[in-house]
Amino acid sequence: MTIETKKLRGRPRVFDMDEALDKALQIFWQRGYEGASLAELTEALGVNKPSLYAAFGNKEELFMKALSKYTTGPVAFVRDVIHEPTSYAVAKRFLYEAADFLSQPSHPKGCMIVQGALSGGESAEMVKKVLIQYRTAYENLLTKRFEQAKQDGDLANDADPHALAKYLATLHQGMSVQATSGASSEELKAIADLALSAWPNS
Repeated sequence: MTIETKKLRGRPRVFDMDEALDKALQIFWQRGYEGASLAELTEALGVNKPSLYAAFGNKEELFMKALSKYTTGPVAFVRDVIHEPTSYAVAKRFLYEAADFLSQPSHPKGCMIVQGALSGGESAEMVKKVLIQYRTAYENLLTKRFEQAKQDGDLANDADPHALAKYLATLHQGMSVQATSGASSEELKAIADLALSAWPNS
């Protein structure tokens, strides 16, 4: 998809919105919402502010579009894990794939959703709320999967599906922070193995 935009001076140019979103995604992923300046975004996208606003709206709207691209692309695997046959397999695949993903050198380290929610200014309040909603929705998805596992006899009778979902989400968030500090996939998987050793199988 392309649109034609104009600079303040000069000829019209063709602006590839998908390519621009990819670039914006990389910046938000690396810098967080507040850390990504409009100057950096416009320079990376190769447009001026009026052109950026015309194409995407304001900075918040651009972030939301980039976030949507992130959740349907790079981290789409997190929704696939619930189809594993057992709760243990769900947990292991989630943590192992997260370990590989969070430490992958081909893109910014860590999770965009986790990193983006760490900013604390008033300008980021709406963004923080949206990111919290994303995390909560995924925890609910895991909770339902573990409730089903308990009904199937795959989890111990005293297992708490909601606590298990929160447990995995908390591990993921910690692994994201570790990855941004340079932790390798192997180191993150060692953490995952420790966590999985306490998994309440039936």
